[in-house]
Amino acid sequence: MKFLQTITGHRRPLVRALGFRSFAASAEDYAKRNYANNVSEYNTVVGSLTAQRRHFLLRDVYDDMLLDGIQPSRDIFHSLIVGTMKGARLQDAFFFKDEMKAMGMAPDVALYNFLISTCGKCKISDHAIQILEEMKKNEVKPTGQTYICLLNACAATGRLDRVYAIVRDMTAAGLGLNKFCYAGLIAAHRNKTPITDDTTTKIIELVEQSKGWSSVEASSDNAENVMIGVSEEELYNIPTAEFVHRRGFLYRQLTVYHVAFHACADLRSIETLEILLEMLKRDGRTPDGFIVMQTMRCYLHSGDIDRGLKTFDDYISLGRPPMIELYMTLIEGAMVGYTPRGMQLAQDTLEKMNSTRFFLNPRMVNELLLAASGEKTGGYTTANYMWDLMQKRNIIASLPAVEAYYNGLKQREIPQDDPRLLSVSRTYDNLRLRTGGGRP
Repeated sequence: MKFLQTITGHRRPLVRALGFRSFAASAEDYAKRNYANNVSEYNTVVGSLTAQRRHFLLRDVYDDMLLDGIQPSRDIFHSLIVGTMKGARLQDAFFFKDEMKAMGMAPDVALYNFLISTCGKCKISDHAIQILEEMKKNEVKPTGQTYICLLNACAATGRLDRVYAIVRDMTAAGLGLNKFCYAGLIAAHRNKTPITDDTTTKIIELVEQSKGWSSVEASSDNAENVMIGVSEEELYNIPTAEFVHRRGFLYRQLTVYHVAFHACADLRSIETLEILLEMLKRDGRTPDGFIVMQTMRCYLHSGDIDRGLKTFDDYISLGRPPMIELYMTLIEGAMVGYTPRGMQLAQDTLEKMNSTRFFLNPRMVNELLLAASGEKTGGYTTANYMWDLMQKRNIIASLPAVEAYYNGLKQREIPQDDPRLLSVSRTYDNLRLRTGGGRP
């Protein structure tokens, strides 16, 4: 019975292969169970799963489509590979490319760009270079967008040698550098290992140099990318990719500044951050929500809670939208180092959000529980508050978050029959069994 439940519950394509759907069900039941009947409907399903970030189901949808006897089109292969790009699933991306070629459809330049971008998301620049070689072998002419994808893919792994080689190739081909190229150069310096003393100096220099890029190159978005919901920021793996559609939070013309501020926060360089803020002011620009978020992150992760909190309060006092990401940045940053004041600030901010019905989504709640569970001393009140909030709102806990919280509780002097400990222990055991981990 368990075997049959496994098949019917998790491997729907296998059920179809066994013929259960075709012969054991009436036409009416078949119609009710079937979620797509033609390539257009399957394309809609792929788009829906991608929007829901359920990228791990794309292979199952593709299997279902083949078992339904529906011939995949070029458009659906593009949609599938875009989904794998957004989900950073490199193996699936190459699988769909090979399937496409096996069906006699040669990948075009846009599809190759998506593959290179996926390599960048997965931080595997060697594969990105191989894709460019494959393009040349198949006589698919790279575009300026291809080189920018490649530049940023190599930047993700800190390969300065490759990044500057791509810049030279672009210059030799008569292609000017736009803001996304400078963003890639900054990211390359940030990601190189080891970090050197001149890294922050290079970041400042690149921001200055970027001011000469041509406004004619302001956008290279092509019609297909716009139609399938892929922004340039997402294609090039810019840190602002998930915020580009948030009006009032992000000024897209500040891309180079966005990447520079993000790098400063990662490097915890307050000195460089303040130079950038002064440069932004000289340019007559006001920090947008993303820059405020990175400024807070830099101060908080450097241990300067006062300036981090002041940056948050100043933004809110201007009457700007109180984006949930700002609250998340404040809470996570306050917990760095697990100081008594920081943990209290994190809990106060959580309580304030809860009282104003500013809800966190399940992913955010699990991230905060995981972070709060790292507190080794103190009353563990912030982690307890997060757990109680999850129980109250019926939020499904993730295994890493529950495991960290459970281990934190066990390290404290709590009776074995404590209701909270018993509840967490049951949840932990259930998650372990569900994910195949067995009993702890």
